[in-house]
Amino acid sequence: MSDTPRIWWPGPIGTWPAVGLTVAVLVAANLVLHRSPGLFGLVTAVVVSILLLGVLRWAGGTWADAGLARGTLARGARWALALLGLVALVYLAGALLPVTRTLFEDRRYAGMDGGEVMLRVFVLVPVGTVLVEELAFRGVLYGLVRRARGAVWATAVSSLLFGLWHVLPSLHLATAKPALTTVFGDSALGGVLAVAAAVVFTVAAGVLFCELRRRSGSLLAPMGLHWAVNAFGYLAGFLLY
Repeated sequence: MSDTPRIWWPGPIGTWPAVGLTVAVLVAANLVLHRSPGLFGLVTAVVVSILLLGVLRWAGGTWADAGLARGTLARGARWALALLGLVALVYLAGALLPVTRTLFEDRRYAGMDGGEVMLRVFVLVPVGTVLVEELAFRGVLYGLVRRARGAVWATAVSSLLFGLWHVLPSLHLATAKPALTTVFGDSALGGVLAVAAAVVFTVAAGVLFCELRRRSGSLLAPMGLHWAVNAFGYLAGFLLY
């Protein structure tokens, strides 16, 4: 018998323990990202993304489970480019029509300059938002649950948690956007209703993102749509404020 000590390493974990661990990581990440925007938030997003991929691998998952199989990347990129063009047309039409132009008004743009908007569009949104959220919800969570229960369950679990992820970022939404203040008012109850509406909306968006992931077979498709909606929203809101 060899006297060389062996390094102990835990074996693979089950799907549901992996889901639970993923949710725990996301709860902690949500709190950190909400309180620490900027560079620290970017570092946190990258670290969380790596941790979640590690959880998926620990549970026996593959790049395909995360929607990042090499053979699907080209197809996913084509989907992403098509969705970018579609969102750009929708935002352009919405910004030009007087009846919808007010929807882009957001008091959070007050005081922003062009450099800060570009930083958000090309750094904070793709890394701090799209990367971590898509890897978490349409990548790791979706891949884990689909392997155990199928696409319907994967879509339901991923989308519900995606909606809850947006509770903290939506706390001041009713007062930040004049269009929503008109609907919900600026009372405490109005704020609660605005948060509930944001959660419902993001659950529905999560279902759409999951369907894009399923149909394209690639995480790049929902990533493209997610970036376009957020980035073009910043640009339109800044230019129209």
